[in-house]
Amino acid sequence: MLRTLPYASAVPAPPVANPDVTWELVHEWPDLVCAMKPAGVVTQPGVGHRDDALLNGLMCRYRARMERLGAARDWGLLHRLDRETSGCVLCALDAEAYDSVRAQFAARTVGKTYLAVVSGRLPSAAGRTDQPLEEVRRGDMKVSAIARRGEPAITHWMTLASQGDTSLIAVSIETGKLHQIRAHVAWLGAPIVGDRVYRTLLPPNTSKPPRSAPPTLLLHAWRISCALPSAGGPVCAEAAVPQRFTDALAERLGMSADAAARALGQARDWSP
Repeated sequence: MLRTLPYASAVPAPPVANPDVTWELVHEWPDLVCAMKPAGVVTQPGVGHRDDALLNGLMCRYRARMERLGAARDWGLLHRLDRETSGCVLCALDAEAYDSVRAQFAARTVGKTYLAVVSGRLPSAAGRTDQPLEEVRRGDMKVSAIARRGEPAITHWMTLASQGDTSLIAVSIETGKLHQIRAHVAWLGAPIVGDRVYRTLLPPNTSKPPRSAPPTLLLHAWRISCALPSAGGPVCAEAAVPQRFTDALAERLGMSADAAARALGQARDWSP
């Protein structure tokens, strides 16, 4: 008598390793890596980006260890950045590091400092906003809208330099909501330069940009810190400021390399 066997549950295939994905190593610990994601590269594979995400590039170097973590632990990926945002992305290389750092993200104890060039000036030299954010669909994408019924979102800022209607700011976030920094600073009257969606003088452009379009958003995930059990305490990584960002500082704010270095020193000492 023939027996019908149950279908085996589908096991997600690991992301394809793609050596053509560009990324830079910021820092490597025995069980954790910080990668510099370039602007224009998505963080993880998805619709339309099955093999050209940062995770596909990381697979070339860490495939065996990431596969051991499996889909249940997102192949080691600990968080994400918007496609047009450059900077630090953490990826765990073993289960203990993944579980520890993910718990810190959930507890909001991971330190995250961004740099942004904004159009305009924020209400004060330094401050905080806790406007709640709600995800809504507009056009081809999901965006965050300021809404009383939204989820809590906390953003701190400090102005590092200003000239005319342009400012360089450091931003620290306690939460990690969709487009949080972009939505908050635009609501405060100083949208990030190059933002197609959160802008005050023009209507939002929520159509997906062509892949060939160069990134325009001047937002950089500059520093990230967490506790790493294997290191015996806190660790910190800092992604070099991209050339397009330093070019904007020179062109829009008249900042020399020395002035930019001094501003970054202020941001390192900042404790919101």
